[in-house]
Amino acid sequence: MEMPQNPRGENTLISTQPFVFSSVSPSVENGFDINSPGTKERCHTPLSNGTVLSNTNSPLDSCMQPLCNVTSGKSSPCSEEVKYVSAEGENISCGWGAFAPDCLQFFNTPKGILFFLCMASFLQGMTVNGFINTIITSIERRYDLHSYQSGLIASSYDIAACVCLTFVSYFGGTGHKPRWLGLGVLVMGLGSFLFALPQFTTGHYEVNFSEEFGTCGSSQNVSCTEGTSSLSNYMFVFMLGQFLHGIGATPLYTLGVTYLDENVKSNYSPVYIAIFYTAAILGPAAGYLTGGALLNIYTEIDRPTELTTENPLWVGAWWIGFLGAGASAFLISIPILGYPRQLPGSQRYVVMRVSETHQLKNGSQKTASDPDFGKTVKDLPLSIWLLLRNPTFILLCLAGATEATLIAGMSTFGPKFLESQFSLSASEAATLFGYLVVPAGGGGTFLGGFFVNKFKLRCSGIIKFCLFCTLISLFAVFIFFMHCPNMPVAGVTLKYNGSILPEGSIQLLASCNEKCGCLREIYSPVCGTDNVMYYSPCHAGCSTVSILPKGGKKVYRNCSCIPQHFPYRLGHATAGKCTSSCQRKSLLLVFVFVVILFTFLSSIPALTATLRCVSDRQRSFALGIQWIVVRTLGGIPGPIAFGWVIDKACLLWQNQCGDQGSCYIYQNSAMSHYILIAGIVYKVLGIIFFGSACLLYKPPRGSPDSAVASPPSSSSASENTTDLQEHGSALQTQNSV
Repeated sequence: MEMPQNPRGENTLISTQPFVFSSVSPSVENGFDINSPGTKERCHTPLSNGTVLSNTNSPLDSCMQPLCNVTSGKSSPCSEEVKYVSAEGENISCGWGAFAPDCLQFFNTPKGILFFLCMASFLQGMTVNGFINTIITSIERRYDLHSYQSGLIASSYDIAACVCLTFVSYFGGTGHKPRWLGLGVLVMGLGSFLFALPQFTTGHYEVNFSEEFGTCGSSQNVSCTEGTSSLSNYMFVFMLGQFLHGIGATPLYTLGVTYLDENVKSNYSPVYIAIFYTAAILGPAAGYLTGGALLNIYTEIDRPTELTTENPLWVGAWWIGFLGAGASAFLISIPILGYPRQLPGSQRYVVMRVSETHQLKNGSQKTASDPDFGKTVKDLPLSIWLLLRNPTFILLCLAGATEATLIAGMSTFGPKFLESQFSLSASEAATLFGYLVVPAGGGGTFLGGFFVNKFKLRCSGIIKFCLFCTLISLFAVFIFFMHCPNMPVAGVTLKYNGSILPEGSIQLLASCNEKCGCLREIYSPVCGTDNVMYYSPCHAGCSTVSILPKGGKKVYRNCSCIPQHFPYRLGHATAGKCTSSCQRKSLLLVFVFVVILFTFLSSIPALTATLRCVSDRQRSFALGIQWIVVRTLGGIPGPIAFGWVIDKACLLWQNQCGDQGSCYIYQNSAMSHYILIAGIVYKVLGIIFFGSACLLYKPPRGSPDSAVASPPSSSSASENTTDLQEHGSALQTQNSV
């Protein structure tokens, strides 16, 4: 029996082999009489490409089920068992070459590949978005790097990804996707090993330190030398490691997504993709927690030190996490490399898929449905041109870029915002931000895919859902009208006598500390008994230091600048910032949670809409182009834009031998208002792009989204009508008929 012609030229089963039907005996299946007229009518209901209907019971069921498991004494398509022949007779068993034992076939399912891809995405998120962000300060201190150099190291990941995306998504999209994925994870592991290499090629980290350093009257000097240390040349090693991270992760979020989408029913594809991305979001949380714990271990693990973790000269064991990540990547790549080009039974989802490709005026989108399209470099310009002529795809890319800008900016500076608003330490702020991101980001990502599957949303409905989520998050952004008041800082926000200091006027020296010889280069904040924060123990006029037996907290005594609470006795101060008593803390955290939740809630639906609005053969390439746009317009400039905006709110800059360094103290009100402006601008742009995509989307003629009614023969093409109960013999695939 030959396949009927596909009226739209989309989603055709690519095979020159005919279907083979063999008789099956039972006359009643699944609780209904298959000889009844109703049953026969349902079984003969074709899809848009002329094939019979199919269904699985849950998104995590096996793909190995028959198309139509009914029988009749008469010879008809519905009374036969359907068997598929794999394209080009390719082996679809799980294994490595000739080694493909039966025990491995248990993992040769969508659930199996989802598990290993989740492990890979979790590892990528933990390494690149967790470890890197955690140890940046440590490698700056250890290898004499400036902030712009560490920023270049962080950006090397996105730069490498942008360079490789076109090549990987175009050729990998028509190639053996699991092999591309496995090799990518291998390259990512190599990058982790390379990133840890400087620890083993440099000398020991040694610091001469005295507990009295930084107090009034102690000998203080900071050497200012021209040029930079030779250790700063290791910046290029770190950049190369990040380049390999970017190259290795490129197939993961393009080919990995399309491989999942191709091997499951399109109704359940958003659930699989949501689980995959949820693992990627949980990875950074694990990276922050693990990396933070490792930083409490001294970098020279075999050498004792008198330094404590509170000391600005402390360097933790930043390199251990990368060794573990590299070894894990090599182990994860092995099973991924063993998967076939397509999973058993996946052909049924190809033939039953309903096209939702955006329709161009001249119908040129049908060009991409040619089986030979995209296999050579000569088709690359035409493939790019077809995507550029798809307004829905372009607008979804731009909407993704606006969301990526906010996500990248807030993930980089979110902890700094909490640190400034609530007067927290860097580790406390990072932990609190992690508690917000894990449930809000991870939950939003998973729920977005779940809602698409639950309500069986089509492309236009998905875009409307994204528009709704962006509107809700826009309203929540207005919480940044509120802010917590700054903690008083002597010499920065108020004078040493307690009077208010004009904004922009810094007076760190006063009569109480002018003979102490305090240096601007040494910033070590302390909190006085008057609940005022001081630039350093020296600026507070403290002459002695002691360590409390419980907790090891430093206490500075005999502080001449701190008001006396008892006659003939000077005040004292404790190391660290003063604790904030902001009453708006809970309300701010709740609305920040809402902003993160609804921002991530639209991420998987937007990705699903992108996959559905382009031709099947362009999906991998379309994701590659989208990632280029998102990274170029959002991921790379996002942190830079947010950093520039936040720096506008700085009250006190670091002084490095006369040069301006990083910001020590921010004005909370200005920081909140600047973030509010940035949030409103990007959210409004997102609403415009999602709204325009919804208006300009043109579904295929006859699809459920189309205003043109479909003919009776294809009215049941929707996958919403394919939910027949199937409990029969498994779909079998053979290499030849």
